[in-house]
Amino acid sequence: MSAGGAAYLAADGFLEPLLEELDDPTAVVHGRLVITQAPARPAAWSINTWLAPRRIAIASIKDGARALRAIQRNWAAYEHGHHRRSRLIQEQLPHVSAKPLVFPAPAPTAPLGAWTLLDEHTILASGACSSAFANGEVAFVEDKATPPNRAYLKLWEALTLAGRMPGPGDRCLDLGACPGGWTWVLQSLGAEVTAIDKAPLDPRIASLPGVTVRRESAFGLDPAEIGPVERPIDWLCSDVICYPERLLRLVRQWKDGGHARNFICTLKFQGETDHVSARAFAAIPGSRLLHLSHNKHELTWIYLAPETSAI
Repeated sequence: MSAGGAAYLAADGFLEPLLEELDDPTAVVHGRLVITQAPARPAAWSINTWLAPRRIAIASIKDGARALRAIQRNWAAYEHGHHRRSRLIQEQLPHVSAKPLVFPAPAPTAPLGAWTLLDEHTILASGACSSAFANGEVAFVEDKATPPNRAYLKLWEALTLAGRMPGPGDRCLDLGACPGGWTWVLQSLGAEVTAIDKAPLDPRIASLPGVTVRRESAFGLDPAEIGPVERPIDWLCSDVICYPERLLRLVRQWKDGGHARNFICTLKFQGETDHVSARAFAAIPGSRLLHLSHNKHELTWIYLAPETSAI
């Protein structure tokens, strides 16, 4: 058994930006899994980072299952080749419930390891991973009737991974709100929402209690007017379509000026991935940059203000 390095799992179709981000000439690609010799580091395009992978030589299916059970209880397989053998090993491991979450239920807290067969007689396994979900894929019991599009799933996932959510009494700003999926999520949590977009919201969303619609550009707002420092916006959420560098300027204006406390913003890439802007977002202290399982060619930036406890 040998240990060391790290492994990074890309979402389906997004291996290339992960390889560009890692920029590691020693990396070995196993399907969507990128295996490196260097210690684990933050990688936005990895939906599940294997923090402590080890190679395990196995003689049989039973031997493989026995080796995994000796490390810990809960495991999820990433299959790339050797599908039948992988499934036979997984079947001999304790069952891990993979029921879709009913939002706003919290994310699982039990450790979930990840493993794969590199060949018939070699397992790569990590008991510690960055995601509590199998292969980093977050599934929900969807509402297919109310929200006007599927973009709401991105915000559900971001809030679930953030571990903190808006609630009654919170003031939220939804930039690029049309047709209203994110506004619907925020309002359903009991928050007051100001939805900003030049285009109209779905009338069903615009008429919800606690929703105010402003037909204007997100970039034309005066942060001091909407979020004065004595009463900043509690949550600034943005799914607006713009170049990431422009979004970065907007975020800095609101954050550095003390006009908003918590942020969830989508970085949307036009053509090639803008790794420079992505690194600038990732470098903001206290924040996280993630490729959600519901993202496309985009990343989600999350910043949560430090919580203060009453004295």
